[in-house]
Amino acid sequence: MYTDRTSTMIKIKRAGRRAFNWMLVIIILGFGIFIYWKYFLTFSDGYRAGLLQKFSHKGTIFKTYEGEMVLSSVTSSVDVALASEKFYFSVTDQNLAKHLDTIQGQRVMVHYRQKNGVLFWKGDTKYLVDSVKHIP
Repeated sequence: MYTDRTSTMIKIKRAGRRAFNWMLVIIILGFGIFIYWKYFLTFSDGYRAGLLQKFSHKGTIFKTYEGEMVLSSVTSSVDVALASEKFYFSVTDQNLAKHLDTIQGQRVMVHYRQKNGVLFWKGDTKYLVDSVKHIP
């Protein structure tokens, strides 16, 4: 038979093991929530319009589609951008990437989703473009 001291030690060990298991579950859940918030939750989405200046398929191991647009806020009388800013974005859809590749140098409007973080196999930027519309 167990003595009182032995049964008390067994109860303490079980309680410690139970507490450790709960802490492990809480840490794993917290890590999962952080990963979802950082890489999969959409922080913002919207539209940007400008001149599609560059679009490429690049990367050493993981090839991603990357683009660059010139967003002009002020243009001259001959459609030359005077005050401009660059918008860098990534594309995950191959059909959309092929379409963007054919309309380089033209004015476009893109719809983007901004993430809180970057996954290296999805692109180099936090901005993921999911649709494009050509502006004549």
